[in-house]
Amino acid sequence: MRDKFAEVIYKFGKKNKQIAVLVADISPAGSINNFKNEFPDRFINTGVSEQSMIGIAAGLALKGMRPFCYTIATFSLYRPFEMVRVDLCYQNLPVTIIGMGSGLVYSTLGSTHHTIEDLAVATAIPNMTVLCPCDPMEMKLATEWCATKSKGPVYMRIGKRGEKDFTSNSKDKFKIGKLRKIVNGSKIAIITYGTLISMSFEIKDKLKKKGYNTAIYSCHTIKPLDENGIAKVLKKYEKVIVMEEHVPNGGLKDKILAISFKNNIKSKVYYFTLKDKFIHFYGNHKQLLNKHGLSSNKIINSIFPKK
Repeated sequence: MRDKFAEVIYKFGKKNKQIAVLVADISPAGSINNFKNEFPDRFINTGVSEQSMIGIAAGLALKGMRPFCYTIATFSLYRPFEMVRVDLCYQNLPVTIIGMGSGLVYSTLGSTHHTIEDLAVATAIPNMTVLCPCDPMEMKLATEWCATKSKGPVYMRIGKRGEKDFTSNSKDKFKIGKLRKIVNGSKIAIITYGTLISMSFEIKDKLKKKGYNTAIYSCHTIKPLDENGIAKVLKKYEKVIVMEEHVPNGGLKDKILAISFKNNIKSKVYYFTLKDKFIHFYGNHKQLLNKHGLSSNKIINSIFPKK
């Protein structure tokens, strides 16, 4: 995803002199390096000074620029939280914060690099739009929107690199604020976002062997949330699986359960999140997800227990 982001920003940076890129101790590579070399007056590396990165971006936005702040997710939101809240959101400035390597993607670097509660933090701030594209193509479309149409602060949670394309043949078009159907199905639906889209396809393939045709939806916009679209999905399917790489509190699961309760919907909602704990374990991304109970087999066995 980060490569696609870099490509899009470089493309729009050539067209629009208001596009600026700020990074915090990230070595520019690929298209970001091209942006740095061609537009040095619009590229700033603040070093390990995320608070300064956000403050400088706010100043640029007040002068008519459209800044993008890009660094590892934990450091893009948590460390400069006061500046994000006051400098950006209080003034409702068109600055996009890219949280790269979100969730447990930086698995081997420990909890300092695990972004497991960012949606609870970001969605609580007034004026903040929160986006979670699930693959490079959604990343491209979300970045284009941020570069051309967004009118306020955006927090965008992304993976790292090497993600597969899952949405090129989606049933629904990408639209900010709208739940997006990726593949058709009946009786069972999965609602997810971000890099867990790959696990949702694993589940779909395994359930197909059991005779179930499972629909998959990408909830790429967490705020503003498509409450009507989610309510329709809850009414349409007998079982709805909510999967997210986020702690239980303050994420998509809470919001969907609230929608179900508010609309008195009777479909069964199964939800799978990260555990409410810091897990002291060294391993890759998939292994750490498994420690949190997120694996295709564990999810299927929870819904269809073996007799």
